[in-house]
Amino acid sequence: MKRLLLSLVVMLTLLPAATGRVPHYPFVRTDLNTLQMPAGGSPTYDIFLRKLDTLIATGGTDLRILHVGGSHVQGGGWSDRLRRNFLSLRYGSDGGRGLVFPFSAAGTNTPVSYSSSYAGNWESATCLRPRDVTLGLTGMAVTALDTSARVVIDLLPRESHLLQQRYTFKSVDILGEGSLEPVLLLGKKDTLRGEMGHFVLPYFTDWVQLGFAGSGNYTLRGLYLDKPNTGFSLMEAGVNGASTTSWLRCELWEQDLRRVMPDLVIFSIGINDIQGADFDVHRFKEHYRELMKAVRRVNPRCAILFSGINDNWRRKAVNSHTEAAEEAFRELAKECAGVFWDWYNVMGGYGSISRWEAAGLAQPDKVHLTPAGYRLVGDLLFDAMLENYRR
Repeated sequence: MKRLLLSLVVMLTLLPAATGRVPHYPFVRTDLNTLQMPAGGSPTYDIFLRKLDTLIATGGTDLRILHVGGSHVQGGGWSDRLRRNFLSLRYGSDGGRGLVFPFSAAGTNTPVSYSSSYAGNWESATCLRPRDVTLGLTGMAVTALDTSARVVIDLLPRESHLLQQRYTFKSVDILGEGSLEPVLLLGKKDTLRGEMGHFVLPYFTDWVQLGFAGSGNYTLRGLYLDKPNTGFSLMEAGVNGASTTSWLRCELWEQDLRRVMPDLVIFSIGINDIQGADFDVHRFKEHYRELMKAVRRVNPRCAILFSGINDNWRRKAVNSHTEAAEEAFRELAKECAGVFWDWYNVMGGYGSISRWEAAGLAQPDKVHLTPAGYRLVGDLLFDAMLENYRR
C-alpha cells in the first residue's frame, strides 16, 4: 500500500499543470476554469476519481466516459481531444474504442476520429422527429433492406501525419434487430458468424466490415468495438440538431447504455433547446431529469457532468436564453450531486462567441466552433477535470 501511495504522489507531481496545454486568449477566463459541485460535493464523481487513480497507477481497471450531445458532439473533435488527453496520462491505457455508428449510411458526417463507408440499400432515421424505427443510445438507426447492404468502420486516423492514437479491437457487438443475420466479412471469402450479435475476431484489427445473410431487413443502431485488456474508453453519442426532446424519443437508450456501462456521463445537450423563441426552462429540466434517471438506473454509481452551453447567436443576435440554461444546469447538478463545468463563462460570457470567431475558433454562424475551437474546449474541460483530480 505504501508503494502504491508513493507512486501516486510521484505521478501526480509529474502530471501537467492545469492550463499548461491551452494557448492564451485574452477573452478566455482560465481563472474560472474549474469544476463546480453545487451540492457541496459529488460522491459519484469521487468514485470516478478513485477509478482514475487505479488506472493511472496500475492500469488494472476499466474507466468509461460517455459524451452525449448534438452537433458539437457528432463532429467528434471535442470528444477526441478529451479522449487523447486522458490516454496521455498512462501509456498503453487504451481500453477500446467502444460505441461507433456508420454515419455515412445515414447520409451525415462521421466523427473526425474514424471513418465509415457503405454500399447497398439502406434507410435511415434519427431522433430529430418521431419515426416508426426504434432508436437507442446513438440517436440514429440505419435499416439494411437486403443482403447487398454493407458498412465499414475504419479506425485508421484520417490525418496519420499527426501521430494520432491508433485504436484496435478484437470483439464486436452489434446493436440492432431484424430478420437478416448480421455477419462480419473478413475477406473476399471469409465470413464470421456471431452469437446473439457478439463476434470474437481471430486477431486484433482497426477496421470491420458488416454484412448480412438470409432474407428480410435489419435495423442497426450501432457497433461496440472492444478489446480484452482493461483501460480507458471515451465514447460519443451525438446527433446534429438533437435537443433533450430528441433524446427522449430513443426508447432503447437505456438498454444500449447497459452495454456501455459508463463511469461518467458528460451531458452537452442544450444548444438546440434554446434556439427557439419558446424556450421553457422547466420543461428543459424535466427532460434532463428523465435522462439522469436512466443513467442512474443503469449504474447508480455513475457520475454526471454537465458541460453547459457556449455563448451563441439566435436570429442574428446574442441568444438571451443561454444564461437561463446555464442556471438550469447548475440546479440539475445540485439535484443529482453532480458536477457542472461553466463553459459559457469560461469562454468569456455574454457575446464572447464573436471574439471566438475573430480568433478563428468559431464558425460564422456563431453557434458552432472550428476544429481549433473544439480542440480548445476539449483542453479546457480536461484541464478543469485534471486540476480537480490533482486537488
